[in-house]
Amino acid sequence: MNSNRILQIAYLLFFSLTTGTLFTTIIPSCSQPPSSQITQTYNIPEEYLIEADNIPSFWINTIPEIEDYIKNHVKKGQINHAGTSAGGRIIQSITYGKKRKEGGTTTFSGSLGVSDIRHYRGADSENLVYMAISAVHGYEVEGIVGMINLLSVLETGKDLKGTAWPELTRMADSVDRIVLIPLVNPDGRARVPLKMEPNRGGAPDAFNIHEYLNTGGNRDGTIIGWPAVKEFIPMDFSKVGFPGGYPNDAGVNIMHDDFFGTVQPETRMLFDIAASEKPDLIINMHTGVPRNNYFMTIHRPFCEPQLQPAFDRLYQTINTRLTTQNLRGSTDIALETDPAGADMKGYNLSTALNLHCGALSVVIESACHGFSGTNLSGAPSLHSPQMLVDAQLIAHQESLRFLLQSGGRAQWLK
Repeated sequence: MNSNRILQIAYLLFFSLTTGTLFTTIIPSCSQPPSSQITQTYNIPEEYLIEADNIPSFWINTIPEIEDYIKNHVKKGQINHAGTSAGGRIIQSITYGKKRKEGGTTTFSGSLGVSDIRHYRGADSENLVYMAISAVHGYEVEGIVGMINLLSVLETGKDLKGTAWPELTRMADSVDRIVLIPLVNPDGRARVPLKMEPNRGGAPDAFNIHEYLNTGGNRDGTIIGWPAVKEFIPMDFSKVGFPGGYPNDAGVNIMHDDFFGTVQPETRMLFDIAASEKPDLIINMHTGVPRNNYFMTIHRPFCEPQLQPAFDRLYQTINTRLTTQNLRGSTDIALETDPAGADMKGYNLSTALNLHCGALSVVIESACHGFSGTNLSGAPSLHSPQMLVDAQLIAHQESLRFLLQSGGRAQWLK
């Protein structure tokens, strides 16, 4: 028996004991409240569950690992029970710095009506608040790994590879408040019993296994895929072969919740935190970039038009550093930092969060560890786990730099 298979069996056993999930999963019925549960058996192909060899120690993303790291290594930050998922799993947030004081006299919409955000935020309106979330889609693990390494930097000055990040540490100390949620969708993460896939290269079908595990599979074994996975919200788990890591246990893709209707508990949690913290900037980490430009991508949000210049500056700040570190599709800084290259996504969670609390809410997509693509010249682009973590930390660092240099929302519209 090879080492991959031994590791796979050991992890599946551990996963089963800690989450109650293996191939037979307890899930809520899509047509009933989460407390009403049915048993669903998934026929995931065995070869899809092979773990990578020599998984780095810094590659932390499973539910037991996340909980263990937060419990044993977060000392400076405050650990909070942020919410509970549709499937009854705890969601944690970690906060640093002082929270905004209460004292606003109107709603966010009201503050727009009088053209002064201070009436919503209160006396400390100019305080800078940074919020970052990851794994809204449960099996997009790069963001989780990046945020656990970010916690390590905030706690020790070094990531879990042992690399010091003095600029990131200094900028994190300079903002007033940091709010981090490493795993927004633990239901989706619990459904995929893998820590790290082997990289299957850049062949046209190399992404199939990751796509199956992430977006789910039909009963005939074919991939549901993106964007078809968005056609049925909530997803009826009884009608698919495997629901993947996208939805929570109620079958809802949180990025496309019914924001003006009855929202999912994970969405309610995000809304409540955003309303309480009133962040200037929310970074939402995902996994999924074009195969022919296989590098971190920043999407232009569909949000208040007056925030688009602030987004342009954020885009330029992050991509300048990524380009100088050879983490973009070319070395042409002018090309890579031109915000005209940022495609605008439609109405989703980013829009809802912006209109809920006034934050500039932005999705950043990572390359995937499970397969490869090319750069803009067509040359193969293989991202090592170290490169993926570095890109994540650079995105957080440069987001903080942008916040400090721009002065936050209180200054953007002056």
